[in-house]
Amino acid sequence: MSSMRKLFARIAMCCAFVPALLTGTSAAAVNLPVHKEVLDNGLTVLLYPNKQAPTVSCRLFYVTGSVHEVPGKSGLAHILEHELFKGTKKVGVSDSVADVRFMATQDSLQALIRPAKIAGDTALVKKLTAEHDSVLNEHRKIFIKDELWGAYQAAGGTGLNAFTSDLLTAYTVTLPKNKIELFLWLESDRMQNAVLREFYSERSVVREERRMRYDDRPTGRFYETLNSMIYEAFPYRVPTIGWPSDIDNLTREQAEEHYRKYYKPRNAILVMAGDLDTLETMKVVKKYFAPIPAGEAFPPLTVRDPEQAGEKRLTVKRKDAPNLYTLVFKTPAVGDSTLYALDIAEGVLNGRSGRLYKRLVEEEKLAVGVSASNSPNKYISEFSVRVNLRPDANREKVEKVVWEELEKLKNEQVSAREFQKVKNRAYAGLVRSLTDMENVATMLGWYEVHGDYRIFLNWADNLEKVNVADVQNVSKKTFVREKSIAGFLVKE
Repeated sequence: MSSMRKLFARIAMCCAFVPALLTGTSAAAVNLPVHKEVLDNGLTVLLYPNKQAPTVSCRLFYVTGSVHEVPGKSGLAHILEHELFKGTKKVGVSDSVADVRFMATQDSLQALIRPAKIAGDTALVKKLTAEHDSVLNEHRKIFIKDELWGAYQAAGGTGLNAFTSDLLTAYTVTLPKNKIELFLWLESDRMQNAVLREFYSERSVVREERRMRYDDRPTGRFYETLNSMIYEAFPYRVPTIGWPSDIDNLTREQAEEHYRKYYKPRNAILVMAGDLDTLETMKVVKKYFAPIPAGEAFPPLTVRDPEQAGEKRLTVKRKDAPNLYTLVFKTPAVGDSTLYALDIAEGVLNGRSGRLYKRLVEEEKLAVGVSASNSPNKYISEFSVRVNLRPDANREKVEKVVWEELEKLKNEQVSAREFQKVKNRAYAGLVRSLTDMENVATMLGWYEVHGDYRIFLNWADNLEKVNVADVQNVSKKTFVREKSIAGFLVKE
């Protein structure tokens, strides 16, 4: 789950400075004329006209991620993201009647494979799997491979991608301004008519992805385990990719049920940023999306983590592991005023000119890298410190130095010079990010999913209101040892 703060830092390196995007002398609300409209069926539309290039960055967000999955079905949102590129009733296949027949046969064979696996009948499993693969190979003969991708690419599309997180699934592409109707047609079709082809082979692909990224990778298993300690009840503890046993047992029927439930206008946010005319674009949006039924409304997520009972610690030892230290604190949800003061705390600690780098890398020679991150999220956010230790570094000394710097934020106010330097760097990073329409579209959609796109537009204004006393006060409330979750990944 990547935070938007990390996104700001990443994209700030490659964009030009455009001060006109911030009103006022130092900082205030971001001056983006965003048009928001909600269709009768509940689809939220965000349009940002900007004529700096003759292209439009398009995003379609669905409010479905790992937090919306039930026990035993983790990974559904992620595998569905993969499956949405297989096509629809109209796209990706030459014979829709045979298409249905082939998938029904594969489902029937998979329904026999599962109990055979449980019974340990390896011979039967092998036989049924061979039959399934034979049917799949015949099925593939009627596929029109990558027809969706091809349609976008033929129209000059770039950045075709998708991603899933704890709260959302998003589909992205950037198109020439005269080709945006293609996006609206294809995505309205995917919203209604997706066909989940090659589901079981794709399930194997996801299982292998999980093995490479988590099961066989020391840092993957370390952070996954640490995450399950951070959240006791709240479903952020569930990995977006899914638990291994859940992935192995997901069915196409379950994925179709998830698709029919969540891929609806009421649960979607369409974002377009670039060279567009708002009125004309809305007409085309309504042409393709207004006729789609709204879908059901979902009850609010009511589960919450209990108050943390005390300090939590994790130590993982692996022969192939790098030496890492991570310290995490849970913080309020995105939009809470205290998070802006934590943005300043992050800036004080972070970067090559930050306090942690100076202490751990330059002075004490204990680390080769260090970062601090204030990561906003809906419901619960996180503030974390991550240290890449030198092979011979004393772990207790590393932890001691980190806590000394956190205590300094609690006990001493940041100097006026350091405070303004951090603010200026934050403003510059934000403004640079606003010149890239792909990033603007992503951030508008992300914040709308997490509460309101205006949180993003008002970020600079709210940061400007923070003073040094606020930073000290929020540090006192946040950096409490009894509320910390600490983890060491140690090379044996």
